[in-house]
Amino acid sequence: MPNASDILPTALAPMVWGSTYIVATELLPGAPPLSVAAIRALPAGLILLLLVRRLPKGEWLWRSFVLGALNFTVFWALLFVAAYRLPGGIAATVGAVQPLIVVFAAGAVLGMQVTIRAVLAAVMGMAGVALLVLQGGAAPDMTGMAAALGGAVSMAFGTVLTRKWQPPVSALVLTAWQLTAGGLLLLPLALLLDPPIPTPDSASAMGMAYLILFTAVTYILWFRGVARLQPAALSSLGFLSPLTAILLGWVFLGQSLSLLQAIGAAVVIASIWLSQQSAPTAKAATLPVR
Repeated sequence: MPNASDILPTALAPMVWGSTYIVATELLPGAPPLSVAAIRALPAGLILLLLVRRLPKGEWLWRSFVLGALNFTVFWALLFVAAYRLPGGIAATVGAVQPLIVVFAAGAVLGMQVTIRAVLAAVMGMAGVALLVLQGGAAPDMTGMAAALGGAVSMAFGTVLTRKWQPPVSALVLTAWQLTAGGLLLLPLALLLDPPIPTPDSASAMGMAYLILFTAVTYILWFRGVARLQPAALSSLGFLSPLTAILLGWVFLGQSLSLLQAIGAAVVIASIWLSQQSAPTAKAATLPVR
């Protein structure tokens, strides 16, 4: 089982990402999705680049753009499309397939054994998320469904490839490279496909500042976890995102919390525990700290 010192900081990232739902709906309602994704990624990446003062060279120039595209450009673009086109419950449930994709992608790309326990943990997590967020009467939008599934596939392969390539730099540097690359790829898409961004008011400005700040911090923690945790154990922590979103809605928006949702929360936590139990401790292939 992985060390708690590796699990807990990594788990903090998806917990903070769970607040994205409430920020998008309450502070950025109707904002152009690609523009929001670009504004979230590029400023954070450039700020981190100014801090690390190190640019990718050689093969890591194109690898940064591949990983940036998978982990940010494609994933975030589709995430915001799904968030604005689907009820939050359906979007979260479809996105929860990501850990299951990671289990099989890690087997194909990294040669890791696909265990029954890992598959069971991923399926349990999906079921728990469904109990947490699905509400009766929700009408699925096929474009939104495809976007949610595509986003899950994109980040799953981004996670596995990040683990496979193991960049010889710190999590801070790797995050700077990927956020900048992902933001640069998002920018022309936003300019071409999105309508003009409305003049920001104080609420939307606060929402974007929140996303930019916590994007930088949480992805440093996440990529640190990519190097220290096995992919299946790492991706299972993503189930904490919809769990956090539900709890935030209950606390801050007065949303109800039913018995089924409480059961779903317990199933999610059990699935994460099972996934960690089934994962061997990663070898000392950690990113250097500098």
